[in-house]
Order: sequence, then structure tokens, then C-alpha cells
Amino acid sequence: MSASASDQLFARAQQLIPGGVNSPVRAFRSVGGAPFFTRSAQGATLTTVDGRELVDFVCTWGPAIHGHNHPRIKAAIADALERGTSFGTPNPYEVEMAELIVSFFPSVQKVRMCSSGTEATMSAVRLARGFTKRDKIIKFAGCYHGHSDSLLVAAGSGALTHGYPDSAGVPAAFARETVVLAFNDPAALDAAFAANPGQIAAVILEPYIGNVGFIRAEPGFLQHVRAATARAGTVLIFDEVMTGFRLSRGGVQELEHIVPDLTCLGKIIGGGLPVGAFGGRAEIMDHLAPLGLVYQAGTLSGNPLALAAGIAQLRLLDEVKPYARLDALGSQVCAAAAAAAKAKGLPLQTPQCGSMFSLFFNENPVRDMPTALASDAKLFGRFFRACLDGGVYLPPSAYEAWFLSTAHEGPAIARACDVITDAIAGL
Repeated sequence: MSASASDQLFARAQQLIPGGVNSPVRAFRSVGGAPFFTRSAQGATLTTVDGRELVDFVCTWGPAIHGHNHPRIKAAIADALERGTSFGTPNPYEVEMAELIVSFFPSVQKVRMCSSGTEATMSAVRLARGFTKRDKIIKFAGCYHGHSDSLLVAAGSGALTHGYPDSAGVPAAFARETVVLAFNDPAALDAAFAANPGQIAAVILEPYIGNVGFIRAEPGFLQHVRAATARAGTVLIFDEVMTGFRLSRGGVQELEHIVPDLTCLGKIIGGGLPVGAFGGRAEIMDHLAPLGLVYQAGTLSGNPLALAAGIAQLRLLDEVKPYARLDALGSQVCAAAAAAAKAKGLPLQTPQCGSMFSLFFNENPVRDMPTALASDAKLFGRFFRACLDGGVYLPPSAYEAWFLSTAHEGPAIARACDVITDAIAGL
């Protein structure tokens, strides 16, 4: 039997690229088997190089809220491309995107564009340290804020999937400046402030976690974090790279009525192209060079193609107002999975908000990293492979959030629910 086109590509890739992939979770190590390679994507569907069509619940890890290859976004990129790919000077798209972000997120008075979520979180932490003249930061176990050294401690996402929550190559001295706490534990936060008086520059968190599976903040937790940081003169950073624009027009901070000091954004504001941004109170943002002493720069920051795509995506969000529809789709998938698990006698948790959710094979509610890790990852691997065999692509890890798009409405969601139900029944 001859190797598939994906297998042939993966064999070639492994000779040239570490692990054969350019982002670790793509390697399928935790779910078994070899990854497929995608030839094209349209709407809610990926088409592999072998011609298989798969209903996609990854949505390029969040950006594709209108589905893949949306004609409005594609046209915006084509129009921008006629003018050039990159200028190395300010361009009009930067101003328009800044105006849109400020209008969507009232907590953001000024914003700086960059090229990835990792750049956004790294820069926000540096800015908080420069603003407060303090060194220590607090993060929460399972929250993944990109792969910069200060933040790759007790991280989620691929670091968790591959069993390396603390990466080699991160100096111990850097890790000592990062205090790691349990999510949804206000007492632990209070104790950390008491143990480090006047030393905490920033608290950074995903307000709803997406990188150890999807976990919502419990009632009152984020409000407690906001009050504690305000008392301590500590900068509160919301990492809404995943949740921003996806769970509501103004992210989790709109849903929870919280005003953070700084917000990190990405994913959706690039329309599928590489992008990041961080913004917040003008008093803090004005500490950035060239106005202040906190240095941050990037050759491709504010890239016209990425911002043209993002502007089209944000304007489309305001036109179609998709959030109630997306929430209904998420509820439909979770309800179908829960019913199948109950019929099979399998414990299943289905935390969901809007178009983000997860399925945890777990007897108990998942509220933090330890309870997420108590889930049955091997059973999830079997479930993943059964869904893939049935034509549905899930995140290839038990510890990642799932994503939906408006393109899933109709036949795609019905087909996916059938496959998911059958996969659970077959476990």
C-alpha cells in the first residue's frame, strides 16, 4: 500500500523541520498517528492534500470566526496587495485598526500593533515592569501567553500537551521572577500579594482559559483579581488573544464588566494573517518608546495585508452580529456530546461560552489546570481518531479549546454532531 500524500510530506518535513512541524501541537503526538497536510480551506471545511474534506473545529486556532477564505476578507487582502506587501513606514490601515480596537474595547485608550500574540504579551509585561519599576509578575497555571521566557512557566497549550510545562532554555533567574498560582483561587492570589509586598509589577491571565482546554472563570474571581491588583498598584493584563472579539464584541472584559489596565489581542484582528496588539490606559501606554523609556519595535508591525484582513473581519462582525448564533452552535455540539456520553455511561464535562468550548472526559467539573489534567487524555485520543476517521477535525490535544465559526451553521454542524455522537458511542 503506497503512502498517502500527507505521509509523504510528513516524511520529508521530518528531515528538515524539528519534529516535522512548525508548532508542536500539530505533530499529533498526544492523540496518535501522523498529521495530515491541508491543501485548502473554505467555510467550515478543510481539504487535505489527499482530497479528504473535514469539518474543522480548530478554525486556525481562533481567527476564522467567519469561516475560512471568506470572500470579503479575501477581497480586502487582494485590494491591499495591489498597493504593496510592506512599507517600513506608517500606513493608513494602522490608524483605522487602532480606531476599531478602541471602539470595541473601551478599556483600550491607546494601542500598539505587533506581529504575534507572543510579542503582545511579552511587550505588555515589559511595559508593566517599566511603568511600575517592579520585577515580579503573577501568572496562573495553565494560562499560555506565548513562548517568551518570563511566561513559559507552568504554561498550557503545546507545552502542556507534550509534557514540558517548563521549557528547557528558560533561565532559572527568569522563572524566579514569575509567581505561578492556581486559576480560580482568590485566596492564593491574596497570599501571593502578602508574601511579595510592593514587588508585583503585573498580574497576567487569560480571563477564560483556552490553552488547557476551555475553562471559565468562576463567579467573582476576575472581580477579585481586579480589586487586588488595584489595591497593590499592580498592572492587570488580560490576555484576550483567543477570547477577544470571539466571545463578545469586547471580549471577556465586556462579559464580566471588568476594566483591565492592559489588554493583549491577536488572532481575529489579522483575519488569518500573523498579527498581535496590546493596548490600555494611555498613562501606561505612553511609557513606550518613542514617548517613554520602554523599548518595543517590529519591522512588520502594522503590516498592511494583515490589517486589511483584520479590518474587514471586524467590520463584518459588527454587520452580522454573530454572537447569539455562535453560542447556539456551541450549545448544540455540547448537548449532543453530553447526551451521547450519558447514554454510554461515560463521564464528560462540556464547559462552553459562545464559540469556544471543550470536552473533558472527567467525572468532576474542570476549574483549573490540575482538574483539567485529571481528565482521561488517552480516551480523548481514541475519540479524536474516531472523529477524524468520520471526517471531523478536532484540536489534536485533550488540552486545547475548540472553536466554531458562522460557516458551521447548517449541514456542517449537523454532520459534526452525528460524527461526535457516533465516536462517543464507539468508545
